[in-house]
Amino acid sequence: MRRILVTGAGGQLGLTFQELAHDFPEVSFDFKTSAALDITQPAQLANAFHKRQYDFCINCAAYTHVEDAEKYPEKAFEVNAKGVKNLAEVCRDHNTTLIHISTDYVFDGEKEDPYTVDDKTNPINEYGRSKLRGEEFIQEILPNYFIIRSSWLYSKKYGHNFYRTILKKALAGEDLYVTNAQKGCPTDTEALAKFILNEIVLGKKTFGLYHFTDGKPMTWYEFAKQILDENGLTGKINLVLDPNYRTFAKRPKNSFLS
Repeated sequence: MRRILVTGAGGQLGLTFQELAHDFPEVSFDFKTSAALDITQPAQLANAFHKRQYDFCINCAAYTHVEDAEKYPEKAFEVNAKGVKNLAEVCRDHNTTLIHISTDYVFDGEKEDPYTVDDKTNPINEYGRSKLRGEEFIQEILPNYFIIRSSWLYSKKYGHNFYRTILKKALAGEDLYVTNAQKGCPTDTEALAKFILNEIVLGKKTFGLYHFTDGKPMTWYEFAKQILDENGLTGKINLVLDPNYRTFAKRPKNSFLS
């Protein structure tokens, strides 16, 4: 039986893993929320790994507030870089394979074609810089690892995300003002979780860096249209294309991941 620690288990991806756990009887999960296991605290990590030997650690713990990261970069780096460094070190010491979730925001968005794993990174905001530093720590510390970059991650059931926000406002009858200034690939947490469990934990993927999305590039405006269509709300809600994208943090214009 594969033994897996899932950190950040209270977030949308962590909760998705919890929901899927019963479909994988050959896996023994240990779910830890960030309150129960803080990856910025090496002593907590050492204690958790001492109590139980894990085959894999899936790191879902992250500071994901892009706007706040621009104002308070030290908070983003504390979790996304230093915390990941702590996790990589304890995984190395206990011979545990780390599976780390990263982001499309490690790129600058200037490329017209989809980004491949071989493309040069160049983050343009503090969130992206902090996530890239986390990747670098993993590559410096661990000989074997999985880093999975994803984009526009959302759950239909859990957390605060674009999908749930648009649906909530639409069901309340609000007008929707959505930009087309960015392009990316929305990714359902369920698809990402199943990829990790089937292809990495139970599969034979080689170690390294991967990109995973649902594969359909679109703008935020197009994604909003898709959400309305999926929920039978097309034509019932006023969806307005708003070219004025108000954001404190710079964001990549194109973050398609190949």
